[in-house]
Amino acid sequence: MISRRGLLALASAGALCLPLAACGGSAPDAGGPVKITVWTWKPASDGLAAVAKDFEKDNPGIKVDVQAIGNPAIWEKITIGMAAGGKGLGDVLHIGVDYLPSYTEKFPGGLADLRTLGAEKYKDAFAKGLWPTVLGKDGGVYAMPWEVNPAGLFYRSDLFQKAGIDVAGIKTWDDLIEAGKTLKAKTGAFLIGLNKPAAGSPDMDFYQMLLQQQGAFYFDREGEVTLGSAPAVQAMGLIKKMNDAGIVADTSGEGTSKKLIGAGRLAVLPWPAWAVSYIPEMRPEQKGLWRVMSPPAFAVGGKRAAIVNSTYLSVSGSSPHKAEAFKFVEYALTRPEVVNKVFRQGGVFPALTAAYADPMYSAPNPYYGGQPALKTFTDSLGEGADATYYSSDYARALKIASDAQTQVLTKGADPAGALSQAARLLAQQTNRKLAAG
Repeated sequence: MISRRGLLALASAGALCLPLAACGGSAPDAGGPVKITVWTWKPASDGLAAVAKDFEKDNPGIKVDVQAIGNPAIWEKITIGMAAGGKGLGDVLHIGVDYLPSYTEKFPGGLADLRTLGAEKYKDAFAKGLWPTVLGKDGGVYAMPWEVNPAGLFYRSDLFQKAGIDVAGIKTWDDLIEAGKTLKAKTGAFLIGLNKPAAGSPDMDFYQMLLQQQGAFYFDREGEVTLGSAPAVQAMGLIKKMNDAGIVADTSGEGTSKKLIGAGRLAVLPWPAWAVSYIPEMRPEQKGLWRVMSPPAFAVGGKRAAIVNSTYLSVSGSSPHKAEAFKFVEYALTRPEVVNKVFRQGGVFPALTAAYADPMYSAPNPYYGGQPALKTFTDSLGEGADATYYSSDYARALKIASDAQTQVLTKGADPAGALSQAARLLAQQTNRKLAAG
């Protein structure tokens, strides 16, 4: 079975001629209200459907059909539509930051340039680091930020207390490693868990978070390969240091991570903002035991913020109702009261900075011992995170970086050597240049 990313690669080479599914985008209307379709997935679709009703009341000439296509099904469906010249696509498309560059680079015209509809006036309205990722190489605006997930460290406060560790004293990653050694000795719990024979995302999420915290990634803004850069080596070196200290649990195997969490064997979960609601659902019996903090810095006084992933709303380039589609996108993403309604009903942490003035972001959360957990993430976004440039070759980079991490964690490979080799391989396979330095 071909993977969704393999499908995208084939489509870009003109090798795809597949029939379109029946539930596609809207056709020109013969009369009556304009109808636009929105492609997304659950639970985000629940929030969008709720605000779509409000939108229709304010805009009686437009009807909105929110379709929960599913994830990952939506990526294949979008790719098939774009490969067919836009035929059958929804008018509004929910797209992840890792897929957006592939669509803009491999399917010119597949997404509408929202500059023509006034999108540029919102460039400063969203969390720092997001707007550069919606821009194409031609300067076009091909999406509007919807969801942002800043990095955080969820930790078992009871384990830290049992080990006699003052979390407030943890300022750097080296501080956390020393705390991890104490935790393991006094509680038997591992600091973090990683799938050591990594098979790709999400097994690389922690490494990517460490890159993003340094304003680095697999590629730079010019599309050159940075997998062998100093930040990349420092991030992998940090993971090796943790592993060598015996404080990293191997979470490979089905359900291993959840079992370790349930047994209190993992003291820290380096997860982004969506986990604020996910952890209580996963482990309701551990209410009051968890807390959250920003990741430590690499050096005292260094940056702690990182945006680990984000999603967007785009308008299909083939939509016969681009103006109406953008009007809905604008309504859904640029009004604090609207994006917060989506957040409450669909669990999508909003990218719109004005939304954070709502009292819910500073409200005590009983599950986290009364800590205002969401405020940790809004404070992090206030510090400012850097943009991440995924490029159209992210899937290939992810596999190569994953192989390098596996070598480091399972065979003790030197991070600098493993990543230098990985960077050269990535450059060769993608015909990209190695970034200087």
